[in-house]
Amino acid sequence: MHPNLLHTTYISIGSNVGDRRALMQQTVQKLSVEIGRVVKISAIYETPSWGFEGGKFYNACLCLHTELSPADVMTKILEIETALGRVRNTTKGYQDRSIDIDIIFYEDETLKTDLLQLPHPLAHERKFVMQPLCDIAPSKIHPTYKKTVSQLNEILAEGEIEKSTETLENPNGKKDFSRFNYIAIEGNIGAGKTSLATKIAEDFNGKLILERFADNPFLPKFYEDNSRYAFPLEMSFLADRYQQISDDLSQLDLFKDFIVSDYDIFKSLIFAKVTLQQDEFKLYRKLFDIMYSEIPKPDLYVYLYQNTDRLLRNIKKRGRDYEQKIPSEYLDKINNGYLEFIRTHTDLNVRIIDVSDLDFVANANDYQKVISEIHEVVAG
Repeated sequence: MHPNLLHTTYISIGSNVGDRRALMQQTVQKLSVEIGRVVKISAIYETPSWGFEGGKFYNACLCLHTELSPADVMTKILEIETALGRVRNTTKGYQDRSIDIDIIFYEDETLKTDLLQLPHPLAHERKFVMQPLCDIAPSKIHPTYKKTVSQLNEILAEGEIEKSTETLENPNGKKDFSRFNYIAIEGNIGAGKTSLATKIAEDFNGKLILERFADNPFLPKFYEDNSRYAFPLEMSFLADRYQQISDDLSQLDLFKDFIVSDYDIFKSLIFAKVTLQQDEFKLYRKLFDIMYSEIPKPDLYVYLYQNTDRLLRNIKKRGRDYEQKIPSEYLDKINNGYLEFIRTHTDLNVRIIDVSDLDFVANANDYQKVISEIHEVVAG
């Protein structure tokens, strides 16, 4: 199994103890962080206890995309159950539980180990599983019985099952980002801001604004002769960023929920303070302040922090010739400039995310961790 391929798995969750809906929502959140992207969530159904005398259950089903193997998914599930208060008794039989999580299908795999059996051996007999599964995967074919979920559900007696008015929110849903009109993803050179902004725009229906640095003729020259080309470089960047942000933010897109960019125009001042001589910076600052006062500020500012060693590896990996001689001291100064900006602008709605040990481009679970951190801000 290739570690970077995403696999579709269907999971059922249920609770009959305490605040059932809250426990299930926490479960959905933890599944999205620990296992993979939540693609679909069914309605909540209330049913009597099955196989024992106890309080009524809330039940639902989810579809997730994951890089993990079935065994790893199951291991994570057991950890999540324990974290949410599930206590497994050694006595046989069913019992009340704060949360119950089962893998129903993992692709079309059939498997039987001490840890896990796929497909779930009893799912096709349980209305409280098949009914919510019908909401999200009615045409999914059972690998063993060769019938669709809808067909298997029709065979089962209706029983006591009632659709709840309560619902579960998808932590990966598009609406999570629509609270903000404009989100800026920032970071040092090689931090991955363009990759993250692009993925967020694609996954959550955002209008994407990418910095047009590749068209700047002074950039390769600057890395060859800093002092000579610093001022024209910073001035051209400032003019380009100002024009691009002004144009793109003024053009509404009725088919997009929000705007996400891979830069904020204030980065111009951060870089200029590092690269320019003192007298050049004073002149630059006057022009910058005029432009900055007219530019809309992001509703959410996400700063991706990466340590310098990781930045240098990323820069080398992406292979832009003119970047290969960037010294670590330069990156340190840029990072300090960003952190000083964040510290002094207390009115900024900011989230700093340390991505030094994450690879959110190649690893779906790392990506979900980043999205979950942003979601915490969005959810307030």
